[in-house]
Amino acid sequence: MSISAFITEFLKLMTPQTVFNAFWATGFGIIVGMLPGLTATMGVALLTGLTFRFATDQVIVILISVYVGAIYGGSRSAILLNIPGTPANAATCLDGNPLAWAGKAGYAMGLATVSSAIGTFFGLICLAIFSPMLGDIALSFKSWEFFVLAIFGIVICGNLTAPKDPLKGWIAGILGLLLSQIGQESIQAYARFSFGSIDMTGGLSLIPVLVGVYGVSEIIGVMKLPVDYTVRTKVARIVPELKDIFRYWKTIIRSGVIGVIVGAIPGVGEDTAAWISYDFAKRGSKHPEEFGKGSYEGLIASETGNNACIGGAIIPVLTLAIPGSAPAAVLLAAMWLHGIRPGPLLPIEQPQFIATVTAIFFLATISMTLLGLSFVRPLVKVLQVPRNILMPIIFTLCAVGSYAINGRLFDVKLMLLFGVIGYFMRSNDFPAAPLVLGFILGPMADENLRRALILKSGSILPFFTRPICMVLWGMTLLVIISRSPLPGLVKGLFKKNPAKAA
Repeated sequence: MSISAFITEFLKLMTPQTVFNAFWATGFGIIVGMLPGLTATMGVALLTGLTFRFATDQVIVILISVYVGAIYGGSRSAILLNIPGTPANAATCLDGNPLAWAGKAGYAMGLATVSSAIGTFFGLICLAIFSPMLGDIALSFKSWEFFVLAIFGIVICGNLTAPKDPLKGWIAGILGLLLSQIGQESIQAYARFSFGSIDMTGGLSLIPVLVGVYGVSEIIGVMKLPVDYTVRTKVARIVPELKDIFRYWKTIIRSGVIGVIVGAIPGVGEDTAAWISYDFAKRGSKHPEEFGKGSYEGLIASETGNNACIGGAIIPVLTLAIPGSAPAAVLLAAMWLHGIRPGPLLPIEQPQFIATVTAIFFLATISMTLLGLSFVRPLVKVLQVPRNILMPIIFTLCAVGSYAINGRLFDVKLMLLFGVIGYFMRSNDFPAAPLVLGFILGPMADENLRRALILKSGSILPFFTRPICMVLWGMTLLVIISRSPLPGLVKGLFKKNPAKAA
């Protein structure tokens, strides 16, 4: 795609109606993203039905703007309440909330806004330039690679979120994998672990699990605190200093690349991109000990990675008609409803469409940045409300969000159950994020494992002989070995004995 084509399409978007739709849709997405229980997928799906009679070009503007706004909006609740509004913002909690407690909530949200804008901008550049190439990379992933990738994501997440004892993180991830197996499996529709319950036959819904583990467990913890318990903070500065951005330019570029590549892999999504970006940032940082305690670099890495993933997730949608994430799947369905046929023939049938989508992303990025920086001061006042007053309101929103997905009281009960489980895990230093990630990746791992075994008549050799699988297994083993006593033992063998040296 040429620069002239992008400029032409962007100028076409500069109409009062299009700009208005981009701003209100982005604002709606921010609100949806920051409310626990309401995800980017839900926001895009909701507006897909409500905007069916709109003109096609305006529908694409609205849906992409909601998508961008929702992925970013989840950082607000992650920073202010330690509750990620969407799964993509779970990694943001690690450093965003400590910054809020240190009285830097406004600056943290400003930093998250700029990082999200940079990540989205990086994603749209890759969308415009590298769509065919990255689409080929995504296409090379088969069932064997998807299974190993799921294992790698859980190991990474467990390693990150449990720095003192990574075994607890891996146990939580495995528990998430096991819980995801409840309900009908996707190949033969056989009900597993449902115990004769009709509600459990359909499996456990993600939103009640997510809201329970992150939201209700937080509420239970706050209920044990004194009545006058509150958070004191002030907004001294919102717009980040340029030095705090350029200081971590390597982290920004690395997270952007990771986000785009992960997004281009079908079915992985923004949450995995955020965790992997955070892990690589911690490993490459000069001050890894600051991560989890209010690190600017950690916050930048997670927010850049998950927003760069948006552009990456659209790449297989446009080039292969394969969604890279759940919101991208809804976006793909919306394109089909409006007569757009993404796929290999799209550049021939509608040669300007990729440029149009890129221009829409750019407009949505501008809207997100302006609205994000403008809404910081009103939202930071949430922290000045005593949390024993705020939490009942949050609980109501959590219950409504859990119920609204399927309209079942069972999901509300499920939310309460996982709230208790989440509180138990917090009390015993078990991280919640690996459980949620394992629950998300479980269906993908299960389906691809069994499909791979069927294709090769039960042989497991391809899992270890295919090149991409070998690379992923190698990275997984390196992560495990790096957190085991083995490196220290090996180092001790080669260390000189002071007594013998004397």
